[in-house]
Amino acid sequence: MKASELRQKSKDELDAMLLNLSRERFNLKMQKGTGQLSKPDQVKKVRRDVARIRTVLKEMVSA
Repeated sequence: MKASELRQKSKDELDAMLLNLSRERFNLKMQKGTGQLSKPDQVKKVRRDVARIRTVLKEMVSA
């Protein structure tokens, strides 16, 4: 997911995406802890997507 795509979305859509990604991140962390994680790179991707969404939300507030 690119930041330019995120900037086209509304604040409500970004909040919903952030909530879903936060839940997914939690589930991935639990899978990693129990040794059931099949794609270890997925944790990194989700973490970076969360950071991108938070960055775009902060840009919207300051603008």
